[in-house]
Order: sequence, then structure tokens, then C-alpha cells
Amino acid sequence: MGAEIDMEAFDVIGLTPLLRMTRGEPEITIGLIDGPVLLDHPNLEGQGIREIAGTASAACAHRDSAACSHGTFVTGMLAAQRGSAAPAICPGCTFLLRPIFSEVQPRGGVTPSTTPEVLAAAIVDCVQAGARILNLSVNLTGSPGRGAHHLDDALQFATSRGVIPVVAAANQIPDSTSTFTRHAWALPVMACDHAGQPLQGSNFSAQVGRRGISAPGKEITSLGTNGKPLTISGTSVATAFVTGALALLWSKLPRVKAADLRFAIANPTRQRRMGLVPPMLNAWSTYQALTGRRW
Repeated sequence: MGAEIDMEAFDVIGLTPLLRMTRGEPEITIGLIDGPVLLDHPNLEGQGIREIAGTASAACAHRDSAACSHGTFVTGMLAAQRGSAAPAICPGCTFLLRPIFSEVQPRGGVTPSTTPEVLAAAIVDCVQAGARILNLSVNLTGSPGRGAHHLDDALQFATSRGVIPVVAAANQIPDSTSTFTRHAWALPVMACDHAGQPLQGSNFSAQVGRRGISAPGKEITSLGTNGKPLTISGTSVATAFVTGALALLWSKLPRVKAADLRFAIANPTRQRRMGLVPPMLNAWSTYQALTGRRW
């Protein structure tokens, strides 16, 4: 079920029991807003991966680009075949690919990024195409003020449709904030090690601390684009763990409302939080809390 380090990550976030119970259901559709994907990768063939009609091609044009590498890695974490080097958290779900990263930057360069305007358009496309969860392992560039209202409108649109945006807190400087992580409906994710300690460079803020969640983001292995597995660290990795946990939970508990699912996974202790560092994801405790209620 993946590399040994990934099994350890599964255990520390309570994901192992859910992985044994379900591969995810096709009715749970995840919008992957990221880079293009190496669609002919042998561990992605035959999976429920779809392109959104009318948008840029989801297939990599340059497998040596940072955008292709990032998109393939994140997609592998969620959609790869079980038994591959990737975590392959919920391969039974349906995946909508909506690339937003340029392939100009070669592998080994800076982490791919996009503007608020481009991201906002991608969110709307995925929601209109039927996504129920959005995986946003994204860094933003450009003027936050200039595109903030576009992004806020897109997140409001997701809110109105009951779509859960899972957003990376990013890897820049501590105590940063943005429309992305401030929005009340978005679920911000901070990266930590397996002991729950924040990774160096992972953003944290009062908003993330109060409303977000931590997940493993240190040295996680998934699909690479050069014929070998790839191991990276950061909030992009952590975000995919949270997205996958939500997908498995919703697969097992399809009658749970989006607001209840989002609240349950982000508030494992049900206590008011005042610090900058959010609690660690605990998927199994969330499942137990949700099954303890009548839906």
C-alpha cells in the first residue's frame, strides 16, 4: 500500500482503518486544481480521472517541468493504484483535473504558483463540473488585493454548493494570511512531521490555528515523472492527506452534510482554539464521532 514512510503517516493520522474499509466511491468527486498530470503513468491508467471540458489539456506536455511533476505527485497521492509507491488514498473516487500551473519552469525550480484570478476561475469550473471536494495544493503570486475579490467570490460559490475547499497554508514565512486561508468555509492545512511539529517554512497564522488542521508533510513518497517514485515535503503533501481523508469519510458516510463533515474533521477536540498551530488530522476519531450521531 505504498512506501513504509507513508504507512507511518497513515497511522499517525488515523487513516489506516479507513483505507482498509474503502477505496473511495465514484460518487465522491474531487477537483484537483494543480499542474498537468502524466496521464500515461502506469499507476494512473484505468483510474477514474477526467478532464474538464473546455479547459486546458490535463496531460503533461513536458514531463521534466515542475508543473507536471507537482501535478502527477499530488494526483498519485489520491488516485494511484493501490500497491504503488504512492499513498493511493482514495483511488475509487472520481477525479476532475483542472491544470493551472505553467510548464515553463523546469523540474528543480521554484514551486509552481498561480494568480488569484486564475485560481478563482478553476474553482468555479470544478464546482460547476460536479466536484464535492477541492484539493488546492497551491501557492499564490501577484497582488493579493487585486484578485482577492475574484477568489472570495469563487470560494463563496463553492460554499453555496456545499463543496469543501482544502487549501494549503503554503510554504513561505510564518504568520502570513490571505483570502485563501481566511475564508470561513475553506479548510486550511499546515504541514507537520509525524510527531505533529510544524515543518520549517510551513505557514501558520491565527486563522490557520483556529480553523485549520495539520497533516504529515515531511518526506512523503508518491508518483514521479521520470520512471521513479518522488519524495518531497511541504503543505502540498499535507493538503492531499486531508482531501483523501474527507473523501474516504464521505464514501463511508454519504448522508453526512458537507458542513458537518468539515466541522468534524477540523475540530477533533470540539474545544475553542487560540494558538497558531492547528491540531493533527485524526480521520478515525472523526469517523467515530460522525457515526455516533444519527444522519
